[in-house]
Amino acid sequence: MRLDVLTIFPEYLDPLRHALLGKAIESGRLQVGVHDLRQWATDRHKSVDDTPYGGGPGMVMKPSVWGPALDDVIAGTGPAATARDLETSLAHKKLAPLDDPDSAGGGEGGNDGDGGGTTAPRGPVVVVPTPAGKPFTQEMAARWSKEEHLVFACGRYEGIDQRVVDDAARNYRVEEVSIGDYVLIGGEVAGLVMAEAVVRLIPGVLGNQASHEEDSFQDGLLEGPSYTKPRQWRGLDVPEVLFSGNHGLVDRWRREQALLRTQQRRPELIEKLRAAGGLSAADEQVLDAHREA
Repeated sequence: MRLDVLTIFPEYLDPLRHALLGKAIESGRLQVGVHDLRQWATDRHKSVDDTPYGGGPGMVMKPSVWGPALDDVIAGTGPAATARDLETSLAHKKLAPLDDPDSAGGGEGGNDGDGGGTTAPRGPVVVVPTPAGKPFTQEMAARWSKEEHLVFACGRYEGIDQRVVDDAARNYRVEEVSIGDYVLIGGEVAGLVMAEAVVRLIPGVLGNQASHEEDSFQDGLLEGPSYTKPRQWRGLDVPEVLFSGNHGLVDRWRREQALLRTQQRRPELIEKLRAAGGLSAADEQVLDAHREA
């Protein structure tokens, strides 16, 4: 996968070089380009924003800067052609060899996605982090993880001129996405959140492929509690069922804990599962017993 980010604060994206994402870069599963939007500004002050039409507070990012910047980043032309990709911060460490080299290339899924005959324009997915966007979900992360190229357009101030988004949508698949019902200073942090969620789903990035299969939201539920050594800590014990050696019993306990945690913290997810027929009779018994208690 290739991931490009446009921003006026390139240093914000340094975390992409670290930990699991850095390892994905080192292994060749991920390429990351971070581009300073001001390279496309044409005045001597390198300004990227102006006052909003119609009045109001703040500044709006200019289409005359964003348009050429997106064109060049997507096409690999202009200033984007000479930009160096990020290098991993882990280069001095000996990393494990690729465990599934067939997935190291960006070809799995590609732009065909899961749609089968989609009429959407070919090319990258352009992601615009914005509090006015659709909520980011695990399903979205899974879908993007099958893409060859993601471009994150990280705005600031009062956002990017809407014509930039509308123009890009003529040629590319554009998604305006929010990571929550709150407002950040800029789109960089949201971009990092989404990048982490996506990259960890690329085959081979996680050491254990089953790790993300048990994540919260993968089956519509929050993940239940986890435990490790020591068996007792500060007067708190690990549940006995985890020492039973009975894998079926442990799996059922984990399912029950996920159900109860979801019911307590995100009851709307339980209702969504129920409406979709995703709860078994045994699941309903667990929830009923908890309500009665």
